[in-house]
Amino acid sequence: MVRRHPPPPKLRSGLPGIWLFSDERIAASMVELAALLPPGSGIILRHDGLAKGERWRLARRLMRIARVRGLALLLAGAPAEARRWAMDGVHLRQHRAGEAARARRLGLFVTMPVHDGREARRARRARAAAVFISPLHPTRSHPDAPALGRAAWLRLARLSATQAIALGGMTRARARALNRGGGIDAGWAAIDTWDEKAEKRRAKAALRFGSG
Repeated sequence: MVRRHPPPPKLRSGLPGIWLFSDERIAASMVELAALLPPGSGIILRHDGLAKGERWRLARRLMRIARVRGLALLLAGAPAEARRWAMDGVHLRQHRAGEAARARRLGLFVTMPVHDGREARRARRARAAAVFISPLHPTRSHPDAPALGRAAWLRLARLSATQAIALGGMTRARARALNRGGGIDAGWAAIDTWDEKAEKRRAKAALRFGSG
């Protein structure tokens, strides 16, 4: 019998409410993590340190999983490359904000990172479909970055004037707490949460097969 996973709720914007950010420092492979995501989630593929051909092959493997599980797949990089690789959208770093209009003409939806007020205003001018505001909580990926906290995060969300997605130490429980009691419709994204889930699954499998 095939187990059916209920899809995560979409945000009012129509974008996925749950996201995975790729990170080369994590132990699990991106393919393993993508397979853990609830259907209908999203992935931001970074892995800038890979050679171009190797990065493209990773993108192809993720695309196969995305098609089966109904995932949105975005490339952190240039719009032309994202279009050539048949991505759903492009994650534009702040220095690429001026390429947002071109990305939309190519049929890509645009997301951007936001860490402060200046970046929030730039994302608003670029008319990004969504912004990933971070770090809401302390995070292992950027241990020296001061956490924003809820009040500062909400200020940046309002300043961005678009769909806001929380990144930085995020879990499902923290996402629920962020949205509770304020009419907020924020998504959440994570790196370590998915890596830890993969580690627990491997440990459980090792125990099961080891005891057999």
